[in-house]
Amino acid sequence: MEEVEGVINGTYDYSLLKGQTGPLVYPAGFVYFFTILYYVTSLGKNIRLAQYIFCGIYLVTLALVFRIYSKSKRIPPFALIFICCTSYRIHSIYILRLFNDPVAMMFLYAALNLFLDDFWTLGSIFYSLAVSIKMNILLFAPALLLAYIASQGMYGTIKQLSICAGIQVLLGAPFLMTNFWAYVIGSFDLGRVFLFEWTVNWRFLPEEWFVYPGFHIGLLVVHVGLLLLFGNHWFRCMKSYVKLLPTKMNILSQLFLLPLFTANLIGVALSRSLHYQFYVWYFHSLPYLLWCTPYSTWFKISILGFIEMCWNTFPSTRISSAILHICHLLILGGLFRRRSAKEEKTKSQ
Repeated sequence: MEEVEGVINGTYDYSLLKGQTGPLVYPAGFVYFFTILYYVTSLGKNIRLAQYIFCGIYLVTLALVFRIYSKSKRIPPFALIFICCTSYRIHSIYILRLFNDPVAMMFLYAALNLFLDDFWTLGSIFYSLAVSIKMNILLFAPALLLAYIASQGMYGTIKQLSICAGIQVLLGAPFLMTNFWAYVIGSFDLGRVFLFEWTVNWRFLPEEWFVYPGFHIGLLVVHVGLLLLFGNHWFRCMKSYVKLLPTKMNILSQLFLLPLFTANLIGVALSRSLHYQFYVWYFHSLPYLLWCTPYSTWFKISILGFIEMCWNTFPSTRISSAILHICHLLILGGLFRRRSAKEEKTKSQ
């Protein structure tokens, strides 16, 4: 509220916008959304009304996620219980903390539903709106780019990327025209160093390692390497999805969703720091990813339980952060085994 109040008062220079928590570091969509909340909640004072609004965002997000899972038929119905009933941390992020992360994810899941319904242009609009609220949505971008290429061709891909970029320029126009670099660097700062005291995933490291620039570069290298390792398989999935799309089989959505959710998981697992509100970035996709691995049902549920435990440990400990990494590695390892098994089966045929 303090950050958007500066905009309401006529300040469009991002270098001058800040609150008690620090400078404004989110794109323009965040400003517009929370400006609406500012007025709706009596200049940010009616917290209870804001909680009701975020409760609505939570329910809309669940409906969008359930629709995706209903179409994919990948996870058993009982797994939906874990999505809506078991996470204290997720309920806190939505109803108590009122972060922008849930808003961005709501637009993201709306975009995925539109993509699955073959509304690519509308899906790109909602995807770009999600990015405009928080840039973590860009973690899905590598897989989405492959989906564009497979389904739209090069001309169509350029069109969809232009739509995404155009929305960013349109929303950010008042700030870009006032101080171009302040807006770009402030809202899409890829080099920002987080505080060690809030990290959920790297607590077991010494603080001097955590803030060392080489550590961040190393994470980026591994991130890109994993994207390349999975990329060829993702592209084949996308091509198969497009080829079989005329059959209108709902189960085909698996070929579209798995690359996107995996790309996001890779980004989360290799983030330079995870804060507690970041849990919502991948929480609703975890059951889907686990049910794409070859593990037993009880092992999948156990991984979900350990991840939940790690995110509910405050402050994080060396053990909790280490367990979180182990769980991420187990999921990625299971997905890689599944990919390798499919490739071997294809070669044998």
